[in-house]
Amino acid sequence: MELGQLIQKSPFEWWIAPFGKMRVPAVIYASERLVQEMDSKVYEQVTNVAALPGIEKASYAMADAHWGYGFPIGGVAAFDPERGGVVSAGGVGFDISCGVRTLCTGLTVAEIRPLKERLADALFHGVPAGMGSRGQLRLAPTEMDEMLMRGARWAVERGYGVLGDLERTEEKGCMKGAEPDQVSEQAKKRQRNEMGTLGSGNHYLEVQEVSEIFDAKIASAFGLQEGNVLVSIHCGSRGLGHQIGTEFLKEMALGAAQFGIELPDRELACAPIASPVGRRYVGAMRAAVNCALANRQIITHIVRGVFSEVLPGVSLSLLYDVSHNTCKLEEHVVDGRAKWLYVHRKGATRAFGPGHPDLPKSLRSSGQPVLIGGTMGTASYILAGTAENMVRSFGSACHGAGRSLSRHQALRRWRGEEVVNHLAERGILIRSASYRGVAEEAPEAYKNVAAVADATDHANLARKVARVEPMVCVKG
Repeated sequence: MELGQLIQKSPFEWWIAPFGKMRVPAVIYASERLVQEMDSKVYEQVTNVAALPGIEKASYAMADAHWGYGFPIGGVAAFDPERGGVVSAGGVGFDISCGVRTLCTGLTVAEIRPLKERLADALFHGVPAGMGSRGQLRLAPTEMDEMLMRGARWAVERGYGVLGDLERTEEKGCMKGAEPDQVSEQAKKRQRNEMGTLGSGNHYLEVQEVSEIFDAKIASAFGLQEGNVLVSIHCGSRGLGHQIGTEFLKEMALGAAQFGIELPDRELACAPIASPVGRRYVGAMRAAVNCALANRQIITHIVRGVFSEVLPGVSLSLLYDVSHNTCKLEEHVVDGRAKWLYVHRKGATRAFGPGHPDLPKSLRSSGQPVLIGGTMGTASYILAGTAENMVRSFGSACHGAGRSLSRHQALRRWRGEEVVNHLAERGILIRSASYRGVAEEAPEAYKNVAAVADATDHANLARKVARVEPMVCVKG
């Protein structure tokens, strides 16, 4: 992206003044280098979003922003239903409620190291991964609808976890307002055998070492110490979410004209929140959020079982579970007035600050854990939401490293077997159903996650708490 196109407000805040049909400015939170490394599509997409009806304050892009479907990945935008605001299937994405869940094992690296190979194999065999992977759970139609209504609560009630998990899960494990009747039979069919599976692409199950602490006080509140071992799960709503996205994107694109919406890009397909199609999408999307929350809860149960077999007596507690592909009705203050807005976060993480009533009491003084996934060869980060962020980007932050090369470009540059062997030499064990998938996710195909985390911290969106490095990674 050309810096000459932007107005620099601070070292980590860049504005694009409204032009053409933009209703609000566009704001990018990133360092100068990260902005320069962003492709031109980010500029185009973040300004296109700023032209949508009912948008509030600004169209935002996070430090990990890159080209996406309609909205940039790393994009945030909030819409006012009282001013004709829209809901956009492209603004949520195909993998609805894809997110990260991090567990604390209470173990040290020294305790894990002798059993790392055995643990890697057991996790790979226990958690199905890869394109079209199927789990052991088969849902009958009535069970499917119950799961879509109750999310992780449904899973816990069936023995996949404990009640305490729900307290540390966004939405307390259940997104209200879900409407399973708005989810097509094809979407339900695709999901029937996929509960408790990772899927493919950038999804992973990772055993991690806490390698560095940046904020000792918050780290203590999160239960983190250097040398601790964590487990992170990154996945979403699988085939169900993809089918919902596909169906509603088509319907919204075809119906935009009847609502007088001029789409600067067909991929920005949207509908007024109050319209029949808007209401149906919100109901279906919320059901997909519950599907993702239930899926990560079931995987958590499987992971706990694997650890108990390899390391008897170990108990894994949940640090937090947060999504990064959602649209949520939230109350925010705009120009001194509290408003209920539909906040789209596409490849962006909710990052509520200290004192927010939606946070569990045990975390309220520190702010929400913000889980930033990196790559299987570098690191991930744990941050905490800030009070300033509630007015800077509707309580949102980045979600990961962000791609710098497409999957096709990665395949031309790397071979999966070479990536696995190289990482093994560094002590990082990769288990995957596909060498092709490993090549697509080569660490060098992503931005510098440390730079992304630093920019997020400097922009006061979320405070760095800890750096975690991979020991074992299960990939699809």
